[in-house]
Amino acid sequence: MAKDYFQDHMPENVCYGCGASNPQGLQIKSYWEGEEALLDWESQEKYHGWADLMNGGIMATLIDCHCMGAAMAYAYKVEDRSMDSHPEYRYATGSMNIKYLKPTPNRKVHLRAKITEVKGKKTVVWCDFYSDEGVKTAEAEVIAIRVFDGSQAAGTNAFKS
Repeated sequence: MAKDYFQDHMPENVCYGCGASNPQGLQIKSYWEGEEALLDWESQEKYHGWADLMNGGIMATLIDCHCMGAAMAYAYKVEDRSMDSHPEYRYATGSMNIKYLKPTPNRKVHLRAKITEVKGKKTVVWCDFYSDEGVKTAEAEVIAIRVFDGSQAAGTNAFKS
C-alpha cells in the first residue's frame, strides 16, 4: 500500500526541511504507522558535522519539520478527514527541546514522533531520533502552534506570501 506522505499535502511549501517545492532542501517524507508519525531519511556527505557524523543543525531541522508535519496530520486525523480537505491547517514551531544523546552516523536515520497533548492551537509532539543501526541518538519535545486555519482565509495558501 502506498504511503500517504504529509508533505504531499502542503502545496507550494518552500521550507528547507519539509518543502516539496524546494529542490535544494531536505525533501523529508513523513507518514503514519499506527499512532506514530515516521520518517526515514538518507543523509548525504554535505550534511556532516565532523567526519562521518551528522550535523546537529540538520538533525534539529529534521525533528522540527517532521513534528510540524505530524501536528498538522494529527489535526486532520482526529477530524477523520483528508489532508487535502478544508479548512487547511498549518503549524509553526513554538519551542523545541532537543537532547543529543550520542553521535549520529551521517547515513540513514529514522524518526518516530507521537502526539502527547493537544490544547487549543498547541500540539505537543515527542520525537525519538535513531541511527540506521537502531541506536537512539537524540530525543525532543516540540511544541507546534497552529498558525493558519484555512476556514479564516478564504482560499489562500499558507505557503504563499
